[in-house]
Amino acid sequence: MHQHDGDAGGSSWIRRFHPRPDCLARLVCLPPAGQSASFYFSLSDEMTVSIEVLAVQYPGRQDRWSEPHVLTIQELAREVHAALGTWMDRPLLIFGHGMGALVAFELARRLEREGTVPMVLFPSGRAAPSCAPGSFVHLRRDEGIVAHLQAISGTRSPLPDDAQLLQLMLPAIRDDYRADETYVYEPGSALRCPIIAFVGEDDSTVAAEDVVAWWEHTEGPFELLVVPGGHFFVLTHQSEVVNTISDFFLAPR
Repeated sequence: MHQHDGDAGGSSWIRRFHPRPDCLARLVCLPPAGQSASFYFSLSDEMTVSIEVLAVQYPGRQDRWSEPHVLTIQELAREVHAALGTWMDRPLLIFGHGMGALVAFELARRLEREGTVPMVLFPSGRAAPSCAPGSFVHLRRDEGIVAHLQAISGTRSPLPDDAQLLQLMLPAIRDDYRADETYVYEPGSALRCPIIAFVGEDDSTVAAEDVVAWWEHTEGPFELLVVPGGHFFVLTHQSEVVNTISDFFLAPR
């Protein structure tokens, strides 16, 4: 059994908000563009006790404020993969929303190349890696980025109300969108793990058919789950997401 140093697990990349030392598996959660590990605090709290949530903290936000941003999806996946070294004494499930879905995919690829097949990949609110980028938010002026985020946020905005804080966050938000929107998919062998993809019923940022295209990226089973809500259904309809993950784990297909 590995020992972990507090909630960070000895790594600036991993946040363990609700330690579950007797867990049977771990769920690695990759945040969307501009967000931090705390995006998944509530989901971690609601998750079945059998699963311990490891929320990833990208550099350039919260307690990693002063660190340089990581500018590509592949590099983010490489860093997260390295940070997971001591956490792989349990089976892994991987969840990523928006930009985080691409990081989750590249992380799953790395794990499988090294001989660890995740139990499942849950990409959420993001077109499949093989789809061309649909937008170029990172090229907008600051006010354009804020307008985009407000438009997709609906009633549960993950943005701060404080204008000064928002200004401080914008460089990281822009760099995240740049990483997402300049991502280049490198064709390779399909994943062996199942993929269960989520999309919000009213998500204006992604077309359902582009989410369906995730099926091309696995040799295993594929499912598409349409959840009520907009782009941030992970926040507004969290219980449906948590129940799907719990049900998969407790009664795998």
